[in-house]
Amino acid sequence: MQQESDILGFTRIRRVAPIAVETHGGRAKCLQRLIRLDLPVPETVALSFDAVHRLAEGYRFDKKALLRVFGDAPLLTVRPSSEDPDWGGPGAILNIGMNDERHAELTQSHGAEAADTLYLRFVQSFAVHVERLDPELFEFDTSMPVAEALKAALDAHEDETGEPFPQDPADQLGQVLRSMARAWEGTTARLLRQAKGAPADAGLGLIVQAMSLGLGPGESGAGVMQLVDSNTGASLIKGRYKRQSQGREAVNTGEYDADEALYLTRDKRGLSLEEAQPELFETLVEMSKLCRVRLREEMQVEFTIENGQLSVLDAVRVQRSSRAALRIAVQLAEDGIIPREEAITRVPARSLTELLHQQVDPKGKRDVVAKGIAASPGGAVGRIVFNSSVAQSYESRGEPCILVRRETTPEDIRGMHSSVGILTERGGVTSHAAVIARGMGVPCVVSASMRINARERTLTLSDGRTLEEGDILTLDGSAGEALMGAVKMLPPVKDHWYLQLMEWADAIRDIGVRANADTPADAAMARDFKAQGIGLCRTEHMFFEGDRLTVMREMIFASRHEDRAEAIARLLPMQRSDFIELFRIMEGLPVCIRLFDPPLHEFLPSDREGAKELAEALDLPLSDVTRRIEWLSEFNPMLGMRGVRLGITFPEIYEMQARAIFEATIEASKHGAPVVPEIMIPLVSAKREVELVKTQIDGVAAAVRNQTGADFTYRLGVMVETPRAALRAGDIAQSAAFLSFGTNDLTQMAYGLSRDDAGRFMNSYVQQGVFPEDPFHMLDFEGVGELLKIGAERGRQARPELTVAVCGEHGGNPESIAFCRAAGFDYVSCSPFRVPVARLAAAQLVAYGAK
Repeated sequence: MQQESDILGFTRIRRVAPIAVETHGGRAKCLQRLIRLDLPVPETVALSFDAVHRLAEGYRFDKKALLRVFGDAPLLTVRPSSEDPDWGGPGAILNIGMNDERHAELTQSHGAEAADTLYLRFVQSFAVHVERLDPELFEFDTSMPVAEALKAALDAHEDETGEPFPQDPADQLGQVLRSMARAWEGTTARLLRQAKGAPADAGLGLIVQAMSLGLGPGESGAGVMQLVDSNTGASLIKGRYKRQSQGREAVNTGEYDADEALYLTRDKRGLSLEEAQPELFETLVEMSKLCRVRLREEMQVEFTIENGQLSVLDAVRVQRSSRAALRIAVQLAEDGIIPREEAITRVPARSLTELLHQQVDPKGKRDVVAKGIAASPGGAVGRIVFNSSVAQSYESRGEPCILVRRETTPEDIRGMHSSVGILTERGGVTSHAAVIARGMGVPCVVSASMRINARERTLTLSDGRTLEEGDILTLDGSAGEALMGAVKMLPPVKDHWYLQLMEWADAIRDIGVRANADTPADAAMARDFKAQGIGLCRTEHMFFEGDRLTVMREMIFASRHEDRAEAIARLLPMQRSDFIELFRIMEGLPVCIRLFDPPLHEFLPSDREGAKELAEALDLPLSDVTRRIEWLSEFNPMLGMRGVRLGITFPEIYEMQARAIFEATIEASKHGAPVVPEIMIPLVSAKREVELVKTQIDGVAAAVRNQTGADFTYRLGVMVETPRAALRAGDIAQSAAFLSFGTNDLTQMAYGLSRDDAGRFMNSYVQQGVFPEDPFHMLDFEGVGELLKIGAERGRQARPELTVAVCGEHGGNPESIAFCRAAGFDYVSCSPFRVPVARLAAAQLVAYGAK
């Protein structure tokens, strides 16, 4: 056997056998570990990746030499052993070696019914999966006696092949091995595993194992056992056991509830396995506990019992939900089985997004009516509405609603805040709807397969169905789907296991994590998620609330400086109260406030009906209102008079905001820790822009100090959103304490691509390999990332103490955090609900480095 082992790559699995996941697959390595634990594993042989590849190519080998390894074992099974179990593989073939002679022997030892059953199952699987015969020829009514079905199967095989069913066990084994090897290397199988992340040349090992039959006299059957609940991670003894059966597949079929506990499965006497065989049951429990400790994982143990004799056939990692994965990892660390650093790496950072939102129950019925881009995770049920005013009226009545729009604008802010979910016909992952929804923590699906008729307030679906305002939808923002009617929800998770894992993560991560928060409610959420401050407060969102919008519009329509100043003076106390509340909530933590950014037209109505309402509110002729709206409209507002350009053109806006910030700083510092606000100038392209605004803000600071007699400090920085700002960062940094890269707009400008329109064609671009991923979803490390590196390096060359950060939504992506950490950035900032993801992802980078 030694010479054949060297040639063929066949290895008997023993304690010291040369078995590695990289050469023989995960199942082979796990079986070796089980043998090392002295568990009753049947005789097992592993075929290496190389051996299986040669079998697929037609390599001829001594099948009888392999068979001799198993001595007097009556029957064998062959199962796949890929490097990663998620990559799949061909199905197991049981009862190899079954023939007329073995059938006669087993009839004597196990009874005619057991022998017939074993033979029939082998003929069926061999004919269909090895010889590729028509499956329908080997399907029989379950009411047919097994002996008759066996005869029919043997006759069907001979009719189809012209030969009796093969009787030589060695030939049977050879055909099974070669068939499974070729199945793995087929085109369909390769494409399927590549879709699961496997490399094109991924290898397959095969396991040949002596069978424990699970049929016959005495206590016989097959089952699986685990020590945790797959959905919650809670400790309990759970599994399935089916008497007179074989294999995992048989255990998972039949009239058994999927949640049925192992000890509830009864025999004909009404006794469970635990009651009928208490010692055997306790042995199974102890084996499962041993696997948990020694394999350092929650395992599902597959076992067979033959006439009271227990065999362990395999152990696989327990399949688990995101909720269960979190609890299992923390529990293993608390029990001292794995170190805390490893527990941190075992929970996918992105899974926290799912856990912290209400989710659509995956077990519920799904009538999908529209598919789009999953822009903000979570689930919600509500009645569809088509404009903000209706959404607000629903909220006032306590009725949940889902706002449906072609695309949202800042004018929709109030309606978005009144809705439990947002569904749009257009947009991408960084569109207005997506960004605001993520910040609010509500589910959002954009670029959905539907057509909106806003005038008739109807929604036409891709299948032709039409929904009207008030119809109920369920929105699954995690899957990017809208579902008909109300679907059951699962509550969010924020329990001991989550809190403990995050405490461990914060203890080791080495890059800061802040939140993008625009309102006191956002700030409270950010604080709750343990953000280390606010990295981006977009002040313009404060102007869309209630009567503030009216005052803002009065300022826009003011024809004289005095009138504009009067309107701005009315906005001052509103801004000041907002900032006082932000500073109070974030006491002791930094707050970075971005000065006014959007173009003024965003505060004006976009349709004639809205213009008419505005004319009435301002007591102006409709023609004057219409002309003003047209005058303020721009061909490309994202590249027009916005950000610092607006602040320089209308300096009174930034002066008002600066005064509100400083007065709020003084007030908040009276009742808590001293506040050091960070003021950020948006859309900078030139050093002179920063100098002008800095002079302006320094002047306001001096005036406030003189008027109040109070002293305070502040930090002035720049939001880097244009390629020129990144390239000229050395100049700009001379007048800035920090640079914070707004990667959403920076990506937009670097690509010359509208983030709101990219969703129309981005899937096609990614599929054809133009871009590896949507650059608004995943930071473009080669292009935009190069601008980040250039900006950070040049900025710090000019000013070594310069703080460098990212405040675009990319800041919540684990991949972007790895990039920023490697580039030496001080912190990232993202939507509040993505803060836990960023905290865990940052810690995992440290933990992986320590492993």
